Amino acid sequence: MITSVLELEPVASPEPKRCNLLLHCGSSAVSRGELAVSHTPRATSTWRPIPHLQLLQVVEKALLQSGLTIESQAHGITHDGSRYFGLLEITARNGDSEYRYVVGVRNSHDMRFSAGIVAGSAVLVCDNLCFSGEIQIARKHTPRIMDELPHLAYEAVSGLRRHWHKHDQRVDAYTEKHLTDTRAHDLVVRSVDAGVMANSYLPKVLEEWRHPSHDAFVPRNVWSLQNAFTEVFKGRVDLLPERTMKLHQLLDTHVGLN
Repeated sequence: MITSVLELEPVASPEPKRCNLLLHCGSSAVSRGELAVSHTPRATSTWRPIPHLQLLQVVEKALLQSGLTIESQAHGITHDGSRYFGLLEITARNGDSEYRYVVGVRNSHDMRFSAGIVAGSAVLVCDNLCFSGEIQIARKHTPRIMDELPHLAYEAVSGLRRHWHKHDQRVDAYTEKHLTDTRAHDLVVRSVDAGVMANSYLPKVLEEWRHPSHDAFVPRNVWSLQNAFTEVFKGRVDLLPERTMKLHQLLDTHVGLN
């Protein structure tokens, strides 16, 4: 099984941005040019698929109109090009933040899911990704979606700041909450019951908690535990939004955010 790596493409700067983002297994990393020639199925009377590149361009415009700066981006397709997931790195809240904001853009031509964006972040030291909220651009690929797309995208992007503000509060709370090995082990087991992951991931997450791959996560707190999960989840960008949002529900309850 091979994991593709998406090289981040600079948007507004000639200097290449550091960090690679892992794409899920079985997918292909693509450039914007390759995304432009990706096949879009013929529309029907009740269903109108959105070209992947067109959706990306509409979201990019909405981000810029909202005053958000796109630092870099990466794109991948799977299922013979019918499913798309793009990652746009946004300027973080401040220069010394431990993470960058990320917008996930996803689209499908096989009716698997609606066009949408996901608010997330990428940890600088290890490029672990997590997603804090999902916003659909359209419930369905309806016949009028092309006319409504710019407005829908702008409305969706307007909600990103709210998600990121909550994420900032979450990181602060996770960092301040000390965690014993016993409690960490309990939360890892409970994560299976919460639908965060399958049983097969248990030993991997526990090993990452006990022996962190990165010095930044040696402190015994909830932030370190979250990154034990996301370190193990690397390479499955397609599953990360659902996984990390369920994980946050579990950990938020533990630190009292709920």
